[in-house]
Amino acid sequence: MISQTIHARFVEIARGLSWELADAIANTQPLTLTTSQDIPFSERLCRAVAGQQLSVKAAASIWGRVVDSAAEQPLVDYFSTISPDTLRQCGLSAAKAKAMRAIALATLANQLDESLLSELDHEERTHCLTEIWGVGQWTADMMGIFYFGDPDIWPDGDTTARKNLERLTSRRRKTVRTAARFAPYRSYLALYMWHQADTPIV
Repeated sequence: MISQTIHARFVEIARGLSWELADAIANTQPLTLTTSQDIPFSERLCRAVAGQQLSVKAAASIWGRVVDSAAEQPLVDYFSTISPDTLRQCGLSAAKAKAMRAIALATLANQLDESLLSELDHEERTHCLTEIWGVGQWTADMMGIFYFGDPDIWPDGDTTARKNLERLTSRRRKTVRTAARFAPYRSYLALYMWHQADTPIV
């Protein structure tokens, strides 16, 4: 029900901004924000970093090799001790291999307690996460949306979301300002913009 309510509200707001945006949202079925907590937060964080700037297929392939390399060893323990060269052989860049180790060490130091992180707002959580080497704003935004289910994050650093919103509104208007009109459900706006990458406007 909430997704249908948000959908109707979004169409109304979009009409005041751009008919192209309003039509794009109206021609999309109501979208639902779903979270994925099937693996520990630190592992999900590592996987998000590993997949940065890669296609979904390439990211899945590299991550599969990383998991196979760890065998039965818990990934946090594995990343904290393994040689970066081994991770690079799996397809990770040197920077991503370094980030895996930094995340693992932060986890072992109890800096990534997901129950505590879940109690923080997005700004506070982002501050905690981006203190870790290799974890940036985009990764913090993705974790906020898809792990913690925060409904009001606009990931302006995500090229697909930002470019689609620009295309459907105006390249002269900052997307952060446009997205602010859709608070407190800006994460849903991102979902609609990602959907546009796969579904052209009718």
